[in-house]
Amino acid sequence: MWPRIMGFLRLMRPANLPTAGADILAGAAIAGAVSTQYAFTLNTALSDIVILFFASVALYAGGVILNDFFDADLDSIERPERAIPSGLVGKQEALIFGLFWLLLGVFLAFLVNQNAAIIAAGLAFFIVLYDALAKKNAFTGALTMGVCRGLNLLLGISILGTLSAWHLAVIPVLYIFAITLISQGEVHGGNKRHLMYAGIIYVSVILIVLYVVNAQESLNGTTIGTLALFALVILIPWYKAYRTADPRLIKKAVVAGVLSIILLDVIFAASFGHISYAFFVLLLLPISIGLGSLFKVT
Repeated sequence: MWPRIMGFLRLMRPANLPTAGADILAGAAIAGAVSTQYAFTLNTALSDIVILFFASVALYAGGVILNDFFDADLDSIERPERAIPSGLVGKQEALIFGLFWLLLGVFLAFLVNQNAAIIAAGLAFFIVLYDALAKKNAFTGALTMGVCRGLNLLLGISILGTLSAWHLAVIPVLYIFAITLISQGEVHGGNKRHLMYAGIIYVSVILIVLYVVNAQESLNGTTIGTLALFALVILIPWYKAYRTADPRLIKKAVVAGVLSIILLDVIFAASFGHISYAFFVLLLLPISIGLGSLFKVT
């Protein structure tokens, strides 16, 4: 029984789930749901933030489960240790399990407001589109995955029922586009052109975030330090992967990129909310790293 439970948990990529919830916390700050003057003072019901947090986690879980469902035949050759090809979880069981989490995510968003429900439904659509079709092509796969992450941030921004600063969703679109380009070399080695493009996008994201923080008049030790840390954590592994195109280094670059989403969200939280709120978002990082020591990120 325990191995099967672990198999279902592995399908959900537990280490990645806090990064999805971090987007919601960042989005809530961007929307103005967090006071910029007082620590942990909210301009919305705490329950709405909690519900959207778990809606995002559910949607992410459903997405990665269905990813393994659609990849089951390929994984039997390239990743036989995964839950489905190893026999721990049946393929149809994974399908039902994944759809359950997607539907739960949309339902939870519906409890908050109509805009959140529409965005969650759109996110579920793009998740399935990526898993079933888009990822078969390098460009469409990376773009669709980026759109999914942008919609996830937008889900957080929708918490007050409006979509103020919706354009900031382009930042996770670009960032995840880059990570997805890198990840396409995890098994057989990297395409150096894709890795180069990813590096250019990484630098672009860093500069855009710097511009956004400055526009918010939030350039201070916290935001500058976090942005510098974010840049180092993603660029150093990327450069090592780019030099060699080695699958092992590519996997490390992907893991660093995924976990660093939380640092990006910390910057948003500090710029649009309060520093203590940003620290709370940062606490998700050690949780994610700890889960990463127990479960694979990719």
